Amino acid sequence: MISFEEAHKKVMEKLLSFEEENVFFTNSLGRILAEDILADRDFPPFHRATKDGIAINYGAGANTKKQFKIQGIIAAGTPKVKLNNTNDCLEIMTGAVLPENADTVVMYEDITIENGSAIVNSEIKKGQNIHRQGTDVEQGAVVIKKNTKITAAEIGILASVGKVEVKVKKLPKIALISTGNELVAVHKTPKPHQIRNSNMLSLHALLEEENILATHVHLNDDKEEIKNGLNELLRTNNVLMLSGGVSKGKFDFIPEAFEELGVEKIFHRVAQRPGKPFWFGIHKETNTVVFSFPGNPVSTFANYYVYFKDWLYESLGIENKKENIVIGEDFFNPTKLTLFVRVKIESKNGITYAFPIKENGSGDLMSLAHTDGFIALSPNKELYKKEEVAPFIATR
Repeated sequence: MISFEEAHKKVMEKLLSFEEENVFFTNSLGRILAEDILADRDFPPFHRATKDGIAINYGAGANTKKQFKIQGIIAAGTPKVKLNNTNDCLEIMTGAVLPENADTVVMYEDITIENGSAIVNSEIKKGQNIHRQGTDVEQGAVVIKKNTKITAAEIGILASVGKVEVKVKKLPKIALISTGNELVAVHKTPKPHQIRNSNMLSLHALLEEENILATHVHLNDDKEEIKNGLNELLRTNNVLMLSGGVSKGKFDFIPEAFEELGVEKIFHRVAQRPGKPFWFGIHKETNTVVFSFPGNPVSTFANYYVYFKDWLYESLGIENKKENIVIGEDFFNPTKLTLFVRVKIESKNGITYAFPIKENGSGDLMSLAHTDGFIALSPNKELYKKEEVAPFIATR
């Protein structure tokens, strides 16, 4: 059995490199950019009015002059026009191109219009209410960096620079594998000795949050069926993710099957709770990485966040920021295990605190409904005092 720190390090040493593909930008939400996105022109592309009002020439005596004859009106989307007489003005709408010979906009709230003239009722500052060309971004500048995860904000930027097709990193092909004769489909009514196959649905949902649509295969507790099924899946996927079958039970055939199939065991069993029986390895022939989590639902859930998500983000080149949180009450860990404690978070006086939730071990799936994340407590530390800081792994 190895420490949590050593296990995490070994997982991160087996990163995969993913190829690239081009996708239509509206289909890129949640994907990872494989290229820098450049501005195809200045932003804004022209001097634009930021208020509805009048456009004037400040240098033509606007600092002392209070009344301007209105030459006409400019709507947004109108090509650039000229203020022919710099002693006059043009009405202008928000978003419209500032006319030639004008350098200042006075909003309607600060003027009175009478008999075809605008009378200014407030002090004017040269250049006011104008969004200058190129002040956001100049043409050719990087507007989105490579390795950025695309959100709704990036979609808007891609549209604004006319990037119809974008280069993104391919996502890993993942197979979720459940084992056990006690598992039944969700739509079935389980017998007293059976349970619904909930772990796979949790993993499906977690992967869908990363835009990964995994396949699911269920294998019965039969060694040959397990071995034959794994052999096929190792050759058709980048990642195998299992839940169950890795403990020391008489029907836990997974470790033995992997050994016979030539999958190198990197480690089996970690000094942590939940998730002590975690098995991790790699099939060097196909370069398929195997995450075999314990079958208890909280063990699977926690190990996904603690190990797999870090591994995935690092493989894709995404920054996965580590968080700390203030402990809201005393915690104890006199064991030799790293404990991942389920907590809920609450804000008090501007500080976010973590408080333990009531739970009944790693089989208590229902407790996850009240869980905001896990705090990691190091082994052999009998007391974490209230107001101390601990590593926090957010799950919502």
